[in-house]
Amino acid sequence: MNDYITVALPKGKLFGLSTELFKKVGWTAEGLHEKSRKLIITNEDAKLKFIITKTADVPTYVEYGAADLGIIGKDVIAESGKDIFELLDLGFGKCHLMMAVPKDKKRTKLEDYSHTRVATKFPHIAEKFFSERGMQMEYIKLNGSIELGPIVNLSESIVDIVETGTTLRENNLEEIVSIMDATARLIANRVSYKLKFDRINKLVADLEKILRE
Repeated sequence: MNDYITVALPKGKLFGLSTELFKKVGWTAEGLHEKSRKLIITNEDAKLKFIITKTADVPTYVEYGAADLGIIGKDVIAESGKDIFELLDLGFGKCHLMMAVPKDKKRTKLEDYSHTRVATKFPHIAEKFFSERGMQMEYIKLNGSIELGPIVNLSESIVDIVETGTTLRENNLEEIVSIMDATARLIANRVSYKLKFDRINKLVADLEKILRE
């Protein structure tokens, strides 16, 4: 099985964009779509295997070598802390991680929120950001609608991903500080990158050419 390349693809908004990009360089497989009931979809002729998995699990599959490559957002990479090799910024899936609070409860300075509760899917990124500013916070990990936190008094603020800001506005929340920008990245298992260098390096070169067009 060592001659196969296995790619972990995330369910959700990045899936279609990822498969369309791969298709342009000839990396595809019959039946490769997000709603497939198959866990692994294989192209025997091209020696390719695709794993469709939850977004947060992509770095784990890649770090442990269950997948040689993966596509995932920079925000997920930063939050996971996994030991992977980041190969290429793919440019799509643009968003940014920010802190937001209810409009009617804004405070004068960022530091004024110290010792309050923040609801987030990204506690590690949030803790690093606030700790670097000397702020102690209580982190409440949520997996669903983060915006609900301040509305039901679970937290004073949120740290979450924003694309258009529509959901914030609809819930009377306002961004007060940007934490990091994020786009989709091509990542690799460090050992796979060395053992399968020729194929992976050609993929990177082909993708770079497509992205420049």
